Amino acid sequence: MADVRNARGTRDLLPAQMHARLWVLDKVRAIFARYGFEPLETPAFENIDTLMGKYGDEGEKLIFRILERGEGGREGKADLALRYDLTVPLARVVAQNPALPMPFKRYQVQPVWRADRPQKGRYREFYQCDADIVGINSRVADAECLAVASDALTELGFAGRFQIKLNHRKLLSAIVAAAGAAEREGEVLVAIDKLDKVGVPGVTKELGERGFDAAVIDRLWAILAAPDDLDAVADAVGEAALAPAAELREVLAHAAALGATGVAFDATLARGLGYYTGPVFEAVITDGGVGSVSGGGRYDGLVGMFSKRDVPAVGISLGLERLLVVMEERGMLPTGGTRTRVLVTRFAPELDGAALAAARTLRDAGVLVETWLGAPGKLGNQFKYADQRGIPFAVVIGPDEAAAGVAKVKDLKTGEQREVALAALAAAVAAG
Repeated sequence: MADVRNARGTRDLLPAQMHARLWVLDKVRAIFARYGFEPLETPAFENIDTLMGKYGDEGEKLIFRILERGEGGREGKADLALRYDLTVPLARVVAQNPALPMPFKRYQVQPVWRADRPQKGRYREFYQCDADIVGINSRVADAECLAVASDALTELGFAGRFQIKLNHRKLLSAIVAAAGAAEREGEVLVAIDKLDKVGVPGVTKELGERGFDAAVIDRLWAILAAPDDLDAVADAVGEAALAPAAELREVLAHAAALGATGVAFDATLARGLGYYTGPVFEAVITDGGVGSVSGGGRYDGLVGMFSKRDVPAVGISLGLERLLVVMEERGMLPTGGTRTRVLVTRFAPELDGAALAAARTLRDAGVLVETWLGAPGKLGNQFKYADQRGIPFAVVIGPDEAAAGVAKVKDLKTGEQREVALAALAAAVAAG
């Protein structure tokens, strides 16, 4: 007997789940479009050389490779790989299409695949929702990404319950250098990145175990004494902080003018250490310890890996899967197994013409309609089916109704029934 289980790290999305996802995605896509981003899709798989060398050693271990056809595949050779993220394919598209007008603003909502260890809220196949601005080095572009994240989280129901942390990759380097550990920057930043999980004592312990001198650790915490105060951190660092601090002030001002809420400087934000080159940001839900639900930043070096020209870029990614888990747990998603609003019943074979014409009239008016496909008659069975599907209304056209040019509309929740002229049927159903 065939194994009917899902492949590990994947899941099926039944209609009720899909309706909730599409509700979220419709809102997110609308916000992307509101800021002038255009849709883009890329293939599920890329040439393996396109992906390799872009994600670091740990990332490359998670790439799903596709074996070559024929002898090469039997020898374990791979020439293709499933898409790991949406950013590298974007960089390839830009390099491959030099005539694209710049700045190029694209959004992309597609699945990606990673050979990760599955756990709650983390799958091997999952969707990413990205919006990127390529071809311009502008603080307004950086601020637009913050505004997109702010608008999306607000629209999804998190108003007043999120914070968008902002930092700068060059400021992080300057902080580490001012503490006296420039030659071991990566180690310091990896430890700082765990601050929200283990606190100052935990990071101090890790740095000590890594062999950092106590004086270096003390200088680091002195610089980060007020991590949310950009002026204080910049003053503590000195001249090397002037340029990145000025950029951050500009981004904050532009984000405020765009109406972004919850944006705050955080000198301890250390994400994408080998990837980002300028401002970096991360959105977190502030109530309930949810963690990061969005992140992004400026990555001016990636597109150039595919071409001989420097192409600046900045982007934001929304964590769709984590947002859906949080929203489901908090009852923030629409419920119900269907968006279908009406079941048109079939009273008898000789009245099928009237029933099907009524269904067509409703559909022409934009009403989502299902027609009973079983044998005509036995209205109780038809009502039961509609109720099981979560369809709120049933339309009945019997011989008396057909002769009078009317239909009966039954509210399946309350049991109430009323007679409506066929010409007014759509308006009656829409009114509820």
